[in-house]
Amino acid sequence: MSTELLERPETRDASTDQSPDMFHYVKKDKIAESAVMGSLVQALCGEVFPVTKSPKPGSPVCPACKEIYDQIPSGE
Repeated sequence: MSTELLERPETRDASTDQSPDMFHYVKKDKIAESAVMGSLVQALCGEVFPVTKSPKPGSPVCPACKEIYDQIPSGE
């Protein structure tokens, strides 16, 4: 009896992915629309993605988004 090694590419199932590496700041009015409609949002840092998860307190935040957010006057 002989054996053969079958190679297959690494695959990931989106439904079992872990939490994102970090969360991004996004305009508040776009979050619900993206979550319901699946539309893409653009983070302050420029990254574009669909909203799929909500951050929990203490979740890591994108350093570029945080830097931009901290420069926005609190009245806006």
